[in-house]
Amino acid sequence: MSLPILPTSLVGSYAQPDWLIDREKLGHRMPPRVRAAELWRVAPEWLEQAQDDATLLAIRQQELAGLDIITDGEMRRESYSNRFATALEGVDLESPGKVISRTGNAIPVPRVVGKIRRKHPVEVRDLQFLRANTDRLIKITVPGPFTMTQQAQNDHYSSEEEMSLDYAAAVNAEIKDLFAAGANIVQIDEPWMESQPEKARRYGLAAVKRALEGVTGTTALHICFGYAAMVPGRPSAYSFLEELAGSPVHQISIETAQSKLDCAVLAKLPGKTIILGVLDLSTNEVETAELVAARIRRALPFVGAERLIAASDCGMKYLPADVAFGKIKALAAGAKLVRDKLHPGTASGN
Repeated sequence: MSLPILPTSLVGSYAQPDWLIDREKLGHRMPPRVRAAELWRVAPEWLEQAQDDATLLAIRQQELAGLDIITDGEMRRESYSNRFATALEGVDLESPGKVISRTGNAIPVPRVVGKIRRKHPVEVRDLQFLRANTDRLIKITVPGPFTMTQQAQNDHYSSEEEMSLDYAAAVNAEIKDLFAAGANIVQIDEPWMESQPEKARRYGLAAVKRALEGVTGTTALHICFGYAAMVPGRPSAYSFLEELAGSPVHQISIETAQSKLDCAVLAKLPGKTIILGVLDLSTNEVETAELVAARIRRALPFVGAERLIAASDCGMKYLPADVAFGKIKALAAGAKLVRDKLHPGTASGN
């Protein structure tokens, strides 16, 4: 399962079918932090089978589009984080708390009333299903300990820092089980590091380090400005990014398309593989292969092609299915355009 130079991948999520989830309800609310069973269109007794079928469709569409690293599309998730966060011991889901989201709205969240512990593997079956249904390299994502800390109401711990380390221990156990089950890459999603940079500097990096303690597989960390469908507009620079240069993750996933990010910042992440977001998810317009290639080439003066993976800016969960498929086909075609024109010495390494 070798990769070409400049391989392609989703960040994590792919568009869920209309027959599986109520996309109108999904798109008119913030990503749920507690469980949201009302989003599913399928009765509980048939839901797992339906999610398996949707996952197979997501896998086949990624393969058909030509992506090199395959995810399960997060078909079983109501949001990127709540499937894992609500499966942990120590949270009261019946009487949720509230926090202010990055959009400024109060949203219901798990209320932490005891010590956070992982009771059992949460995503291992998801990973096993993915591994059994593709022969390509596979990646699966888990919510990060810092982000889960920001998405919870703390009614137990003496500090957020203390709580984040227990979240990290739970993530650590999950990551080890995912690698044991056959994952090639495990990605930690930490979007709240960007929205809470001072807290991220104070204790977020320590929580990520704890989450990766003793982990030997290839790891990634995704940091972004939020779903384009929920958080319109993009700053032109990250407020928290180059601090990740000293983190133990191997790959860092960022968005550049919608924000028109100055890729010079990538030179400050030596030694890291960059998962380069080159699909703009704020629009349903499908990019041409040439536009994708141009976005990839913007990064080449600052990071060698051998350290780039081309991807979407963020998760593709909120896109219409036909748009999502069109965009990933353009992603694969654009990366091929760049790959075919690369010669030794064309792209500078760091």
